[in-house]
Order: sequence, then structure tokens, then C-alpha cells
Amino acid sequence: MKAYLILEDGTVFAGTHIGAKKETISEIVFNTSMAGYPEVLTDPSYAGQAVCMTYPIIGNYGIITEDMESTRIWPDGFIVRELSRKPSNFRADMTIQDFLLKYDIPGIAGIDTRALTKILREKGTMNGCITTKEYDGKEKEELLEKLKAYTTGNVVERVTCKEKYTVQGAQSLEDNGPVAGSAVYTGAHEKSPSYVYELNGSGLKVALLDLGLKNNIVRSLVMRGVTVTVYPATTSAEEILAEKPDGIMLSNGPGDPKECKDIIKEIKKIYDSNVPVFSICLGHQLMALATGADTFKLKYGHRGGNHPVKDLATGKVYISSQNHGYVVDMASLDPKVAEPAFVNVNDGTNEGLIYKGKNIFTVQFHPECCPGPQDSGYLFDRFIEMMLEASGDKSRQSA
Repeated sequence: MKAYLILEDGTVFAGTHIGAKKETISEIVFNTSMAGYPEVLTDPSYAGQAVCMTYPIIGNYGIITEDMESTRIWPDGFIVRELSRKPSNFRADMTIQDFLLKYDIPGIAGIDTRALTKILREKGTMNGCITTKEYDGKEKEELLEKLKAYTTGNVVERVTCKEKYTVQGAQSLEDNGPVAGSAVYTGAHEKSPSYVYELNGSGLKVALLDLGLKNNIVRSLVMRGVTVTVYPATTSAEEILAEKPDGIMLSNGPGDPKECKDIIKEIKKIYDSNVPVFSICLGHQLMALATGADTFKLKYGHRGGNHPVKDLATGKVYISSQNHGYVVDMASLDPKVAEPAFVNVNDGTNEGLIYKGKNIFTVQFHPECCPGPQDSGYLFDRFIEMMLEASGDKSRQSA
């Protein structure tokens, strides 16, 4: 069946329908990863968007449900050059086609994704429609008006958990597999490799504000012995602080950070509390907004598993996974409040902040991902050391 991708500037791409037979309007973005499409599809940060994968063939190893970053698909649509319909991988549970159908997500294959990416790079991210209907004349004009008016809105409230839950930290090296824990993770899968982490976070409790979190953020803490309680994004700072956590994490998430007005007010209270804080992606942006800085939208964003970031303290460059369309405006940052910790090597935009006089650091990229393969995972260890120091337990800190 024929399908069409119609951009708000009037550009039309014709291809083949994949996934659910439905029409969707969303923001069109591109991701440069060569692999990791199951993680992309299940990343809540893509809510309100349709994702174009720039790599020419997608789906060759199928969908491994164990690798899902959440419980479902979040992008509104999926765009590929060529879809592999017969995956070859011993861990595969289903094809992408079956996956899209299961969660009622439409897509389009067979279009020139290179041409689409060039348009988005030159003109900037724009809205679009994936449809099986051929629009022309007045109908197309009316559709283009709808596309220009579309906004993702406050999508954080759509993707966050409905109630808080707790995941127990790994108690021994034996249960310290890639999905160790209790409430969400039931143990290492027989097909998966086994990784061993130092349980240097044993006994620590972290409150994690779910702004659209990915499972591996929880895993990264649990595997280090930390017990994690996940809270809905609308939770008040008073409720979180009343539980007396050793540290607080602000997760990644979708949309324009300035839409999260009520959440920003609560984060300011967390900032004032002196509890150690580690924030990722949207959480990084919201902490900056809560402390008086500003954010702005990038022309086409950073989305992929190959973005180099430089640690300004050591001079080392790490390969990072990223998925964001907004960044902190460094011109608006009060140097008495925070200083840059990481910078994007490609375009010089901010990738992390250290807050002065506070046990708070934030990053724009995703240290829970493994593009390097685990380049920046050490940031979770830094967070644990920060919590241990704040609690007065310096005996378990690394030398």
C-alpha cells in the first residue's frame, strides 16, 4: 500500500506503508544511529515526534523486547529507507512490522531518507504527516495549515509513571546482571551477557523523578547496589524530600522544557534542599531553568549514538548517545550559580553543568547508554561518591 510523508513546507515523499494503517501528525526528526532502533522506538523522549532513521536499512536484527527502554513505543511514527522484514538474530522476539502493529504506530518505508535529512538540516526541524491518503488542492492546503499549527505540548505528563514504585538495589554480585532488581527487573535473561559492577552504592537510596525516563537509568543505579524509588513527574518536592533520599535524579524526557512550569518550581525547591542531585537531558535543562538560566531550540537537534563531548575538567572526549532538541543558553547562565562541565565538540553547545556550592551536576547526553560502549557510565559512580561524601561515609569512595 502506498503511503506519503507530507512536510509543512509542502514537500511530499511517496513510499510504502508500514505499521498501523492510520494518519498521524507530529514533529519530524532524524536519528543518525546505525543500530539501537528498539531503544529509539521505546524512548519516551520521542513522544510527539516521528523518527527518521538515517541508516539505510533498519530491522535486520528484529526487536528484542528485553532491550526496550520502556513498556511501549513512544514516537508517533517511524520513517526508514528500507525495512528488513526477516530479522536474523537469535535474541529477536518479533519484527519491526509486528512491533509497530502491536502498539498501533504508523510508518513509511522506501523514501529517500537522505533527502529528507538534508531538508531538515537546511530548513530546520518541521512538522509532518504520515498518511495513506493522497492530498491535493484545497485539502492539502488545509492539511499544511494543521501541520504549521501543531505543537507537541506538555508531553511529560503523558509519558511519566502513574504512581511511585521502588526497585531494590542488587544485593550481591550474583544478581548483578544487566536487569538486576525486583519491582521491574526480574533477573538476567539467559540470552544476555553478564556484567559485574562494584556494589559501591549499597545502602544508598535515590529518588528518581520520572520525566520520561529510560529503563537503563534505573538499571545503572540498581546494578551498583542503589535502591531506587521512581516518582511521577507531578510529585511535589516536599513529598520526595520527606522520604529523606541520599540523592535525587532528574531523568530525560520529551518536549520543550519551558512547558514544564509547575515541575520547574518543584525542582527549584530540590535545588535549595542541599540533597545531592544528578540530572540527565530534560532534567539538565529544567535544573538550569529553575536556577535562572534560559534554553533555546536547536535547528535540528542532536539525535544519535555518535556525538563527541569533551569533559572540561580532564580534557577527555567521550562518544555519547543523545536525543534532544533544546539546549541551555550559556549566555544566560549566571557564573555564580553554575559553570560548564562538558561541551559538544561538533557545535560547541553546552553538554553539562556543575553547580557552585551545591552537590549538583547535570549532563545533556545519556550516560546510561553504551555507544562507546560505556564511555560515560562513570558519571553514575561520581554520583554515588557525591552521595557518600554528603552522608559522611567516605570509606567506600574510590581513591
